[in-house]
Amino acid sequence: MRRLAAAAVGGFEIILRQAQIKCMLEIRSWPQAIWRGFRCKCPACGQGQIFYKYLKVVDQCPNCGEDLHYQRADDAPPYLTIMAVGHIIVPALFIVERLWKPAVWVHMAIWLPLTLILTLALLPMFKGAVVGLQWALRMHGFGLSGAFHSDQ
Repeated sequence: MRRLAAAAVGGFEIILRQAQIKCMLEIRSWPQAIWRGFRCKCPACGQGQIFYKYLKVVDQCPNCGEDLHYQRADDAPPYLTIMAVGHIIVPALFIVERLWKPAVWVHMAIWLPLTLILTLALLPMFKGAVVGLQWALRMHGFGLSGAFHSDQ
């Protein structure tokens, strides 16, 4: 009985190892995955939507079935968004101030809404890009998902 159990466990380990090897042989282009994610598309196929709400990632791609629930974007997308928006808004603010010297209320009327709009527009794009990078680098469990889907 113990031999049978050991053979079953050993057989499972062989299958798992073959799946890992097959998965590692699959080449994933990280620039392409980031670009697909930035467009809020599945990093694997580039067709399916990655979000089902504003920032909620789908568990599986509706087009190719790739598991996306492994993603752990955490604080990277807000950080990248703040960096991008800051690098757009601050120089533009300085240029407008230098050229036209508008009143403070004009600055507030221009830059606060523009900052909010840019932040809300770019946040899902950066989250998609981070998910795409994680998928391409096989982080947080993305490494095994492709091996099991390709057999079906």
